[in-house]
Order: sequence, then structure tokens, then C-alpha cells
Amino acid sequence: MNPVDSVINPLRERAASGFRRIVSGDPTGVPEWVAQMREGDDAGYFGPDSAPWAVHGALPTLVGGVRALLMQALHPAALAGVMQHSRYEEDALGRLAGTTQWLTVVTFGDKAQADRECARVRGLHRRVNGVYTVNGVEFPYDATDPDLLRWVHIAFTDSFLATHLVWGDEIPGGADAYVREWAKAGELVGVENPPRSVAELRSQMAEYEPQLCTSVEAKETAAFIRKPPLPLAAQGPYAALLLGALSTMAPHHLEMLGLPQVPKVIARPAVKVMLGTLAFALGPTSPSQQAAMTRIDNNSVPRD
Repeated sequence: MNPVDSVINPLRERAASGFRRIVSGDPTGVPEWVAQMREGDDAGYFGPDSAPWAVHGALPTLVGGVRALLMQALHPAALAGVMQHSRYEEDALGRLAGTTQWLTVVTFGDKAQADRECARVRGLHRRVNGVYTVNGVEFPYDATDPDLLRWVHIAFTDSFLATHLVWGDEIPGGADAYVREWAKAGELVGVENPPRSVAELRSQMAEYEPQLCTSVEAKETAAFIRKPPLPLAAQGPYAALLLGALSTMAPHHLEMLGLPQVPKVIARPAVKVMLGTLAFALGPTSPSQQAAMTRIDNNSVPRD
């Protein structure tokens, strides 16, 4: 090892470990559910050559995750479910870790592990219900409602796709393939009629526009997402993620959330530099992808 590497490599390892601890919520950075991906008898619902592997295994997903949280805050029922049934303000990183676990396991795990993870999420949803208010009128909500589940699904799908198209590499089969293949993940948690093309995604997003609205709660949530309680070392990278998320959102959605418009000419280079720095620290593949490839190679599983 040359002198430069002897200095740089420990710094890279420290940065990678710290990042993975934040995202996974595990003190080691590699929770047990990641190790479990080495076991199983199949490639999972997607596989190494699929569009979801390409999108969710790439770092622009970090930008998409921030964007998705902001988009979900526009729907009063989805927002009420988060505010009334989670500890997002007291344990923002814990909520992030839970979402990361579902996304990662369904993408990279074998079918049995993905099914167990989706059953866990469906169980959580059965406990999430209540009442929200719009313009003084109360409405009931239930997280198992297929219409509400579909909004959450398309908000995630739209956000991951939008950010990957700006900062990611080519998607196998293109954007339509990602929407079509990831529809399976929605169905596994109870989504009915998920979009299966970019055109259907845009059409369904438009159908939800009348339900989206501004509120004090939505703006407060957006303000929290804008400045969450992160460790000091993570605040700079997160600021770049936020810039990227805001730059890909529609102006009227930003206005509803009380957020500023960010010109793409500013956000694109800032996010590109930040993602490049993270890529240097983290390496070409995540522990989840490595575990999944170990499972597939050990079992000589045909790749989809």
C-alpha cells in the first residue's frame, strides 16, 4: 500500500461506516437483515439485470428518498398517518431505517425474505388509522386503503425515477421497465392497479392532484425534512440531497409545502459532486447487493 492509500483508505472506511449506520439504523452499519440476503433459493422478484436493481442500487436513490417524503406530505391522509402513528420527529433516523429496510429487502432479497418483509409492513399498516381535517371537515383514513397505498407507491416510484433520470446511469429496459417491474413491490403491500408505464404513472399522479393540499402540518413536516436532526458530518451531504430533491419537484408542489424553488443549473452539479464523493467512499456495490450476489452465485440461480 502506498503512503497516499494508507491515509485515504481509513478515511474512506470511516466515512462509509458512518453513512451506513445513519441509513440502516444499525450500529455496525450492516444489520442482520442484510446478512440474511446471502441465504435463499432464488434471485428474488427482480434480479441483477432488472431495472429496480439498477435504480435502487444507485446513489441517486438518496435524492429520491428525500423527494418522496416531501411528495407524501402533500396528501393529507398520508401525512396524518405519519404524524399520528410514527415518531418521525423524535426518531427521524429510525423511520428512515425502516423504509430503507423494506425497499432494500424487496429489491435485493429472495422472494421468501421479500414476502416476510412485506408482511411486516402490512402488519404495521393495519394499526394506522384515524381522522384528518381539511378546511374544518373531518375525514377518516386507513393505511390499508388501496387508494392511499397507491399514492404512497406512485410518490416513491415517481421520485426514484425522476432523480435517477437526472443523476443515474442507463436503466435496463428504460424508464417504462422500472415503473412496470416495481409495480410488483406495490402489489406485495396491497396496492391495486399500480402504474406499469411512465404514461400511466403520470396519469395516476394527475388523478391525485385534487386530493393534494397545503396545510400548517404539511409545511411543518416539510420544514422538518428540510432540516432534520442529523449528525454534523451528515448535514452538508444532506443539504445537497435536499437541493436535488427540490430541483426535480413541480413549482406548485413546492409552493404548497412552503419550500423554495431551486434552479437545476445549481442543483445538478452540486448533487453530482456529492454523489461522486459518496461513491468514492462507499465503493461500487452496497453490502446488500454483495449479499444478494453471493446468494445468487452460490445457488447458481438463473438471472432474470
